[in-house]
Amino acid sequence: MSISREKILKFLLTNPGATINDLAEAVGINSISVRHHLINLEGDGLVSSEEERHGVGRPRFTYRLTDKGVDEFPSNYLGLTRKLLDYLRDNHDKKEVEKIFEMIGEELADSYKEETKQKNLAEKVKLVRDILSKEGFIVEVHKENNTYTLKSLSCPYYRLRKEYPEICALDHTLISKLLGQPIEVHSCIFEGDDHCIYKIQNDHKEEHDDRE
Repeated sequence: MSISREKILKFLLTNPGATINDLAEAVGINSISVRHHLINLEGDGLVSSEEERHGVGRPRFTYRLTDKGVDEFPSNYLGLTRKLLDYLRDNHDKKEVEKIFEMIGEELADSYKEETKQKNLAEKVKLVRDILSKEGFIVEVHKENNTYTLKSLSCPYYRLRKEYPEICALDHTLISKLLGQPIEVHSCIFEGDDHCIYKIQNDHKEEHDDRE
């Protein structure tokens, strides 16, 4: 990312609702260059704009960071997460901690209840892939005969894998409940494997279940 783009993002972090003129003065470049950077930043989903009217004359646009834009800056989510998990560990035994993560997985699955209605297994598998992608996983789906394979190439909880393996209960419960059937866990990043691999058996013949 260019220095000017970084300066624009940093200024918007502390000055939401800034105009092009505000940014040009703060960054030290002309307004045409600022507008060019803003177009690209909006295209990347880092900045949003809003039309603002102020009396007679042409409206002006103000700019602010999106949530994605805010995430470009350092945060201590990992530190906070560790503190919360340490608290759970200090106050509950292993089985209780796993149950808590299972409950979180169930609640997350319930939030997608309407989207799973009237879907066959093939459609549910694809929905699970999309949901996991939104949660920060990189997931591939393969089908061979009557078996679907969900392969997670990455895990957003990777840095917590050694101290808090109980987190896996969340994803296992989420996937199983979304699909409406048990899953077979064949490998897990938390256990030292390269990828997380889940197998889902299709016991019923479905039409068009091989569409991608």
